[in-house]
Amino acid sequence: VGLSHSGNYSCEVRTETASVRKHSALVTITVRRVPVSGVSLMAQPPKGQVVKGDRLVLRCSVATGTGPLSFSWHRHGLARPLATGPRYELRAVQPQDSGRYHCTATNGGTAADSLPLWVTVLGEQDPPAL
Repeated sequence: VGLSHSGNYSCEVRTETASVRKHSALVTITVRRVPVSGVSLMAQPPKGQVVKGDRLVLRCSVATGTGPLSFSWHRHGLARPLATGPRYELRAVQPQDSGRYHCTATNGGTAADSLPLWVTVLGEQDPPAL
């Protein structure tokens, strides 16, 4: 059932020969969005601890909420969102990428934030063995 199913409904019953027809009273059905809740943020590598130069992938998901869902990514101290979508990737993290991140999920009716994740960029990556 989606928002487009809201409307007025009635029922018609008739005999096989259609000699008798009966209509029910009109019923108005309003389908509402389920509010967004249970927003969670997952990181790879886990806990947001990543070696300088390595890749960090953040994923946002919701426990409940009817769509369409939208996601945005935020870093503490920055006014504008970093990106949109359920996935955010930093391909080669640098020390300046350290900080507190969270995602926001919205369905046009409600919005909810994940708990923040502290991203920590660890020292230099070991050079490849020769």
